[in-house]
Amino acid sequence: MATKTYQPRLKSKYSSEIVNNLKNQFQYKTVMQVPKLEKICINQGIGDAVSDKKMIEAALKEMTTITGQKAVPTHSTKDISNFKLRKGVAIGVRVTLRGDKMYEFLDRLVASALPRIRDFKGINNKGFDGRGNYTLGITEQIIFPEIDIDKVTKINGMDITFVTSAPTDKEAMALLTEFGLPFKK
Repeated sequence: MATKTYQPRLKSKYSSEIVNNLKNQFQYKTVMQVPKLEKICINQGIGDAVSDKKMIEAALKEMTTITGQKAVPTHSTKDISNFKLRKGVAIGVRVTLRGDKMYEFLDRLVASALPRIRDFKGINNKGFDGRGNYTLGITEQIIFPEIDIDKVTKINGMDITFVTSAPTDKEAMALLTEFGLPFKK
């Protein structure tokens, strides 16, 4: 007897509603032409990590908590004397989400994190790169409900990049709007 396996809410919404809506909107001939969300890349630069190594450990722990997937440190590629930076020093954290974890993160971002931003009027629609990818900057990591504000040592921002298979920005924006990202009018 086959048991029904768990599927994220937005993943099932994509296959049941979003594909048909976008197919009708852009007059695609097959469902294979409909753009899909391929991955979400989350990147956090920690400038003070050059002088304090514990900052990277705290950021790794927070990023892992937020995404549900182990974060990895990013290292500098060259020496920059003005910033007291040496090659190979950890200066940030990143995570790439795919599959079910990607849909779970997107659901939490849209449903609980973005509404917690002070004076939120929607996200800027100028973050598209011309190839169907969208980057969103967040100024503080404490908007995520998984983060305990009392344990945060320093408030850091992060960049969240949505990589889609859409050939144009217009199609990518339609896809992300269908997923529930609240763009400014």
